Amino acid sequence: MAMTITEKILAAHAGRKRVSPGELINARVDLTLGNDITAPVAVREFERIGVAGVFDRERVALVPDHFTPNKDIKSAGQVAILREFARKHDLPNFFEVGRMGIEHCLLPEQGLVGPGDLIIGADSHTCTYGALGAFSTGVGSTDLAAAMALGEIWLKVPETIKFVFEGELQPWVGGKDLILHVIGDIGVDGARYQAMEFAGPAIENLSMDGRFTMCNMAIEAGGKNGIVAPDEKTRAFVEGRCRRPYRFYRSDPDAGYKEVRRYDASRVEPQVAFPHLPENSRPISDVGDVEIQQVVIGSCTNGRMEDLRAAAMVIKGKKVHKNVRLIIFPGTQEIYLQALREGLIETLVEAGGAVSTPTCGPCLGGHMGILAAGERCVATTNRNFVGRMGHTESEVYLSNPAVAAASAVLGRIAGPTEVL
Repeated sequence: MAMTITEKILAAHAGRKRVSPGELINARVDLTLGNDITAPVAVREFERIGVAGVFDRERVALVPDHFTPNKDIKSAGQVAILREFARKHDLPNFFEVGRMGIEHCLLPEQGLVGPGDLIIGADSHTCTYGALGAFSTGVGSTDLAAAMALGEIWLKVPETIKFVFEGELQPWVGGKDLILHVIGDIGVDGARYQAMEFAGPAIENLSMDGRFTMCNMAIEAGGKNGIVAPDEKTRAFVEGRCRRPYRFYRSDPDAGYKEVRRYDASRVEPQVAFPHLPENSRPISDVGDVEIQQVVIGSCTNGRMEDLRAAAMVIKGKKVHKNVRLIIFPGTQEIYLQALREGLIETLVEAGGAVSTPTCGPCLGGHMGILAAGERCVATTNRNFVGRMGHTESEVYLSNPAVAAASAVLGRIAGPTEVL
């Protein structure tokens, strides 16, 4: 019987010929992920299980990225737990400051995730790796502990909603705009515990960076996972990079979907999500005059090369508005280096931007860019909940990097065509 790409991957990892939505399965995992917030809890639970070691030392990744370089004694203690656990079990995929990156940028870059994989991570944006044609999803720390011990996870097979994008993208429109448009359409619970499969000509023409961004934000619509069928762009990304054999899966033409939603990509403008939910998205032409005090470009959503190139292209030769702080967070050390080599960092710094080592810091209001009461920020991050980036009376507006850069120049939310 026909299956979707998500169902095929789950069936393969459950040792089954087929699975159906709603079934509870036990599935083999290809990689487990924890960070400096979630892994310490998982380590404690792992030790309570009483097993001698992890199921596979090559398949446990620990990335201290949220409060690193450590912002205080407590965060230093959190990372120390990870460091000690990694040394005790001789884990090769513990990423220290200076060799680390924002986890969902880092793992694909390092070839730790690949097409056809099943990946679980104690972080909600683990769904990012669906861009490679993998099933990946966020879990709790106790599930991570069990998976680190057993190499398995229980899952309910999700129904799938297919999102088909026809037409060509307008200039300055990318993956961030498409996913904000979708979330604005279906709401933050519109895909609750369902697979979000992205397809159509506009997705096929989208870069890998754009696909990572779209799948990253599947969770912002409540999705269990986001996924794009792998193609030659995927192959070009993983070839020579992926550390394990990989397999391409595609949905059968007659696979069963809960729903198929179609969009004309040519009608999608750059989007801005107003406070305090990603579903509050509207086209840039409907934003109006919104003064801002800070711009953040980076995160696991938009901290990749394509994002930094777009921001630098918009801001080159201009200055950040005198009333605005521009903070840039490259996704990984490798991205940081490449941006240096291309002159992007020089462009951003000359404009008045401050560039940070890779960290999740400001995205979750951790450090390196906290907002005061009454301040507004345009951010390329993925969440704009109340108090997400600081004070509960601050506001976060989500956008793509080009809009963020233009806003930094004008001191208000603006589209790139206003400054070019």
